[in-house]
Amino acid sequence: MISVEQATQTIHSNLLKTSVVEVEFTKAVGRVLAQPIPCDRDLPPFNRATMDGIAIQYSSLSNYSRFQIQSTQAAGDPQQTLNSPAHCIEIMTGAMLPHGTDTIIPHEQLSIGDAIAAINSDSRIERGQNIHRQGTDAKKDEIILNPGIKLSSAEIAVLASVGKSHVRVFEWPAVAIVSTGNELVDVADTPLPHQVRKSNSYALHAALVTIGCSASIFHLPDDQTKLEAGLRQIISKHQVVILSGGVSKGKFDYVPQVLAAIGIKKHFHQVAQKPGKPFWFGSNDNTFVFGLPGNPVSTYLCFYRYILPWLWKSFGIEHAIQKAVLSEDYSFKPPLTYFLQVKTQNENGQLMAYPRTGEGSGDFANLVAVNGFLELPPGKDTFKKNEVFSFIQFRF
Repeated sequence: MISVEQATQTIHSNLLKTSVVEVEFTKAVGRVLAQPIPCDRDLPPFNRATMDGIAIQYSSLSNYSRFQIQSTQAAGDPQQTLNSPAHCIEIMTGAMLPHGTDTIIPHEQLSIGDAIAAINSDSRIERGQNIHRQGTDAKKDEIILNPGIKLSSAEIAVLASVGKSHVRVFEWPAVAIVSTGNELVDVADTPLPHQVRKSNSYALHAALVTIGCSASIFHLPDDQTKLEAGLRQIISKHQVVILSGGVSKGKFDYVPQVLAAIGIKKHFHQVAQKPGKPFWFGSNDNTFVFGLPGNPVSTYLCFYRYILPWLWKSFGIEHAIQKAVLSEDYSFKPPLTYFLQVKTQNENGQLMAYPRTGEGSGDFANLVAVNGFLELPPGKDTFKKNEVFSFIQFRF
């Protein structure tokens, strides 16, 4: 049995072999960027107005407080030129700053009538105000987006602004989610007294869909021959296989020996943690296999603590470790890392974690009442109020 730290290091030493695909930028949301994105011109590409008002030459304020409105500079119009310091050009937000002007006075500081703009007497005006200068956001050829970032709506706007209609992103791996167990029936079925409906597969599928990755769902029975045949076929067609159940030491837990029989090298089996102690991880040349315990909370914890950070790291993204403050004293006796179910809330700038333990690793209903796990390290059995620990968040 290995420690949580050793399990993490082993998983991160065996990263996914990633490939790159080019997609239309509007379909790149949630994907991970695989190329640097340079600016094709300065951003903004010209001096632009940030408010509606009038554009003037600042030095003319020593002689004038009233200006004749020469014309109107609208957004999208070619740049105009001020022809007299006694004149102003009415300007709209986003418009090019006219030649000969260097300051914009907003309508709130003006009285306008009969083609005259008069500056209110209590107005304070500074040279260069209300102008977004050319190139202040980024210069032409400057890298504005770097590889290894997750593309959100903000990055999509940047791609559009630099004319990048197609973009290279990392391809999601082919993922299979495999539940095992004769006690499981489909969601639409009415279970017999000795049966339960499948839930782990759908929880894992939903977690992957949330980050933009699709997955295929399979179910295999607790029959060694059928399990071997099914896994052999699934593993041949997928880069990542996530198993739920069959990895413990029960009489019908065939998964570890079946994986060995079909050529999956075991990297570890069992981690000194609760929940999720029977966790199994291995690979061959083409596929990575995560064998998660069948208890719902164990499955959930192992996905968010190990698989999701591993997936991001394969794309070059370091998964940020959050911290949270324990809200009350808590005791845990076994010499294991304990992942305590908690509900967090921000209090005076601190993320406070309130324990909600539920009824153990089989109590998936309790996951609705919490939003993450507080990682309590081994080596002591009492954890004090206001101590800070790593926090694994699964609900945002």
